[in-house]
Amino acid sequence: MKQAPAPRQVLVVATRQIGDVLLTTPLIRAARNLWPQARIDVLGFAGTLGMLRGNPDVTELIEAPPRLGSNALAFARRLWRRYDLALVTDAGDRAHIIAWIAARQRRGILPSEHRSNWWKRALLDGVVVAAGDRGDRHVTAEKLALLAPWLDDSSVPQVVPPAAAPIPSEIAAALRPGCVIVHAPSMWAYKQWPLTHFERVIAELLAQGRQVVLTGSSSERDQQCIAPLRVLGAAPDLVDVSGRLGFNQLVTLMQGAALYIGPDTSVSHLAAATGVPVIAIFGPTNPARWGPWPAKLEPGAGYVQAKSLQSVGKVILLQSELSCVPCGRAGCDDHRQSRSDCLIDISPQRVLAQAQRVLQEGDDLKGCARLAPR
Repeated sequence: MKQAPAPRQVLVVATRQIGDVLLTTPLIRAARNLWPQARIDVLGFAGTLGMLRGNPDVTELIEAPPRLGSNALAFARRLWRRYDLALVTDAGDRAHIIAWIAARQRRGILPSEHRSNWWKRALLDGVVVAAGDRGDRHVTAEKLALLAPWLDDSSVPQVVPPAAAPIPSEIAAALRPGCVIVHAPSMWAYKQWPLTHFERVIAELLAQGRQVVLTGSSSERDQQCIAPLRVLGAAPDLVDVSGRLGFNQLVTLMQGAALYIGPDTSVSHLAAATGVPVIAIFGPTNPARWGPWPAKLEPGAGYVQAKSLQSVGKVILLQSELSCVPCGRAGCDDHRQSRSDCLIDISPQRVLAQAQRVLQEGDDLKGCARLAPR
């Protein structure tokens, strides 16, 4: 079969949330390796592209307003047939319309069945069918499949974190080597591990003499989640950097940490990509589709849908043993503010047991390094 010609101008359309944007980086890296001289731009909604700041594979980040309104015509003129190829990583209507405006050739991801599939298929030159929330194909591999005319399916996805940036000096001075990062907030309640569980974990880590660093954004929800945790200790034993670090600075923080503990959220994906050991606490979400993708992974490795404890690379992923896990729904009541019994069921003791194992292994390795002949 004749290979498709190499494009010179490529647009990746990633109009979803921050974590989803990070998971497009294997696609972007693969495109850069295929076409070293090509221009590769990424289009997403304003405020969602922070994970790509400083990414060496991206030529330009293009922010689209959430609602085009009166700017729609000017935006369309700016993009009109500027690209040879658009890779559409989101099944949404707007993503496919933008791709049609911007590129002469388009390949996109669509669900297996949806009432809008008929017109989107008509606009696309190639379709990747999404596995859905209960599928077994990880989203990173699914996005890579957009490059099927140029790339074989044995490629291992490589998530690329943002470029590291210096941490403010007052925060850097308070940090100890081998700290434990705890990220408590989830964007939605149905993904939130109970804050009382986080309190137990943090209190025990502090009692063991471990420095704990709290991360999160400056948003009202994140700060509400962090408020009961920041009173568990005082600096330098407990350091709250929430709202003070960008994604690039978080990378620097994670590179010096011994462990990261967090829920199903974008920052957990970021942590996995940096290579720090991760404990990820998952509830209704299917990890075979959405598990944090490690920095280095052997071909064929990956998550299964349901297992109380599984390790992939440096990521330890914990799930409840309830028979309904993972349901793929938005919690037990199937809405964003719903409770999730499967998250309540994961005890602090389970998380602490894994944290202590990881930290002890790290301490042992440091001891061996000190004893090694010079």
